[in-house]
Amino acid sequence: MFYLEILQSHGLTQLQWVAIVLAAFILGFSKSGIKGIGIIIILILAFVFGEKSSTGILLPMLISADIIAVSYYNRHTQWRFIKKLIPSMIIGVLVGVWVGDLVSETVFKRVMAIIIIASIGIMLFFEKRSTANIPKNKVFSNSVGFLAGFSTMIGNLAGPISNIYFLAMRLPKNEFIGTGAWLFFIINVFKLPFHFFVWKTVTKESLVLNLTLIPAIVIGFFIGARLVKRISNVNYRRFIIVVTSIGGVLMLLR
Repeated sequence: MFYLEILQSHGLTQLQWVAIVLAAFILGFSKSGIKGIGIIIILILAFVFGEKSSTGILLPMLISADIIAVSYYNRHTQWRFIKKLIPSMIIGVLVGVWVGDLVSETVFKRVMAIIIIASIGIMLFFEKRSTANIPKNKVFSNSVGFLAGFSTMIGNLAGPISNIYFLAMRLPKNEFIGTGAWLFFIINVFKLPFHFFVWKTVTKESLVLNLTLIPAIVIGFFIGARLVKRISNVNYRRFIIVVTSIGGVLMLLR
């Protein structure tokens, strides 16, 4: 009865509800360390709620998943990398707030689509050049931080960009996951007031919806945590890249 009331209050169909629950499950799964699937969540929510509104629906879900991830992987966190990225990420978030508040929904949608397609291109490039010599100086870290901050504010799309940096730093798997978890927990909490007071994409009603999705996030996380040491991602990553590329093009043309 409670879930039926939630459905009716948000004007959601049963199929849309299933899609949202699936997105929450995938979010928990991805935060456990199964990288490369986060963009699918963004695409699902964007098609259900619209591009800009979906960023506010997703943000509290991300924070919930971040809390689980930092608790689980806390001992592996490498704080020196977080300290390098946070200042430029904050600047990127602030620029993203200004751009997102200035442009129309159509332009916002196209910016999201371009970021998605560009992220796929970056992922493909470094898949082919896994031994590429990536610079590790301040210019590189500040550029990555700014782009990640801008992308995470515009569409919660910073994952592929931050992954490139952590790969360049040669972080082992657990340190990679733990450091990323704390980095995005900090920056997602920083973003929350802008979504609430400036963009108004986070509301009391959307937070109620978020609360109903926490069980799916938790289940997804712990299933993913059990698989993270066993799963082979090579063919799976290729599948995700293809599907996400198609989704980005569809969003651009929608």
